[in-house]
Amino acid sequence: MSRLVVVSNRVALPGENRAGGLAVALEAALQESGGLWFGWSGKTVREASGALHEAQEGDIRYLTMDLSRADLDAYYNGFSNRTLWPLLHFRLDLVDYDRETRGGYGAVNVLFADRLAPLLREDDTVWIHDYHLIPLASLLRERGIGCRIGFFLHVPMPSADMAAALPDHARLFSTLYAYDLVGFQTLRDVERFQDYVRLFGGGRVLEEGVLEAPDGHRFRAAAFPISIDTRRIADQARQAVTKPTVRLLRESVKPRQLVIGVDRLDYSKGLPERFRGFERYLARHADQKGGLTYLQIAPISRGEVSEYQLLRSELERIAGHVNGQHAAPDWTPLRYVNRNFAHTTLTGFYRTARIGLVTPLRDGMNLVAKEFVAAQDPEDPGVLVLSQLAGAAYEMREALLVNPYDLDGVADAIATAAHMPRQQRIERWRAMMDYLRENDIDAWRRRYLAALRAT
Repeated sequence: MSRLVVVSNRVALPGENRAGGLAVALEAALQESGGLWFGWSGKTVREASGALHEAQEGDIRYLTMDLSRADLDAYYNGFSNRTLWPLLHFRLDLVDYDRETRGGYGAVNVLFADRLAPLLREDDTVWIHDYHLIPLASLLRERGIGCRIGFFLHVPMPSADMAAALPDHARLFSTLYAYDLVGFQTLRDVERFQDYVRLFGGGRVLEEGVLEAPDGHRFRAAAFPISIDTRRIADQARQAVTKPTVRLLRESVKPRQLVIGVDRLDYSKGLPERFRGFERYLARHADQKGGLTYLQIAPISRGEVSEYQLLRSELERIAGHVNGQHAAPDWTPLRYVNRNFAHTTLTGFYRTARIGLVTPLRDGMNLVAKEFVAAQDPEDPGVLVLSQLAGAAYEMREALLVNPYDLDGVADAIATAAHMPRQQRIERWRAMMDYLRENDIDAWRRRYLAALRAT
């Protein structure tokens, strides 16, 4: 088996907390064939970018590269997160079209290519991850690298018209043609990419999933929905119910049912709409008033960015309004928390909840939805209320699917979930859990790598 080389913006180094399923899956893949994991070190330095650090664990080498503050601001804080992130999440109104940050993004990708190319072998299999590193394969090809190179986009692919709204869009998106396999979360994302190639990218769609670049190079595009370590989450949740924090939460909401949402504080997650949907539930279903407590956990991310500061202020205002209108002396309907909890604790929270509220405005997949299902008690499972605009909705049809912009629809789904009969809850949960057991994170990475190695 050829050596695997994984490239991502960040690297899960030996000794670090690796609770995330993706890090565990990539390490498992690297251990099978031996390999190299390359990416940014997470450190900023005053001198020029590019200094390398190496670590080794078993047959895996970890190589990380420092970035200067200026390079990080342009590549990561700038073009990646202020231009590509909103564009890829269908938010043209938030896209920053600054050409200077685009130049910094390109320069850092050149630096990645310069440092990585000398380390590669002709028979390597290279797997590059996410929107931070879209041009990397093209830059490696320019440096004479001929081995198999695959790419996986963890976030949504926007419609062709939206992608074309980016100035000089073809210069960026045409670099995807240098890959042998471009992986997406859903078939809908593949369709949008094919539309872009055909309408704006100068290429051709020869057949479903087989594309041809303007220079005649053929490559593949396919869907590989990412997943979770299903069994580990289930075991973790079962054990977590005895944790003091989980026990305290359970006692604090009795005799009411718990509704839970867990999201990074980001405008793509639809939190203002979700808060208003819960408020609509309280007004629309007055006969159920006092029966639910909604806990929203939303750790702050990118707190220095103005859009995120405004979002936080808006959520605090809505939460205050909801509680001011509907709270009772012994009941706070909406609890809004901006802190992180250990992953083991979160799985205990999921198991405690009767309703999981996962209503992003747009999401590549949304693993919280899958973790909520995996964490449930098989004898008395909760109900997942899921946005139809999350990638997970294509797989989890037994959830209560909602349009996150339809506040009445969200309100009614919460009411339905709160009073769903136990047998119906079990049937819905069992169908989703059977799917998640078969299609876990290991199945995801095996399918992708098998497809890449077959190109």
